[in-house]
Amino acid sequence: MSVAQAVMEIPAAHQLNVFGQFDCNIKKIERAFSVTFVNRGETIRLSGTEEAVGKARSVVDTLLELSRRGNTVTEQNVDYTISMSFSEKSSDVLEIDKEIICRTISGKPVKPKTVGQKKYVDEIRSKMIVFGVGPAGTGKTYLAMAMAIDAFKKQEVSRIILTRPAIEAGEKLGFLPGDLQSKIDPYLRPLYDALYQIMGADTDLLCSADLPEEIRVFLPLQLPDVSE
Repeated sequence: MSVAQAVMEIPAAHQLNVFGQFDCNIKKIERAFSVTFVNRGETIRLSGTEEAVGKARSVVDTLLELSRRGNTVTEQNVDYTISMSFSEKSSDVLEIDKEIICRTISGKPVKPKTVGQKKYVDEIRSKMIVFGVGPAGTGKTYLAMAMAIDAFKKQEVSRIILTRPAIEAGEKLGFLPGDLQSKIDPYLRPLYDALYQIMGADTDLLCSADLPEEIRVFLPLQLPDVSE
């Protein structure tokens, strides 16, 4: 089997972000494609089969472009880019990264990170009602809140309504211990957290009863202190 080689240039300013701590990102790419990286300053030499070198180079190019756009390259970025490269779609990661829904109070952009999340955001933008189904931690709640807040800021909607299922799966209403506040808080806490992360102090202003009804965000309960 012939061995192919490729040479890449990665600026020193982006190497730590692209390579990861202790070169963990590069090692992951080496294992995924059975290639070898040799780093000499800003020059990287890849060796392996022709197909593997091509895929590995595509992954590194994508991670480098993400870094150039100001993103912190995470393990999730690396894993997802590698998985997309097997279907020749690693460039889709850059297309997804172009969309910024809004920014948090600290200036961090809120954006979809996968093709599924991008489709979810597009559906919310174009449809009246969208049901998001998926495992926990896949961004369903946070992205929906980000889209709602963005629409509110653009005055595309007049209010944001937070709600929860009346009956938990397999249980009866009132099964959980505590009063109404303690029953509802666990379900709405992620929504509250997203509101505070994106709106900050403006959240309290939007919930003020002094504001006109048409520009007020309606919440079922008083917002908890998320700094606790």
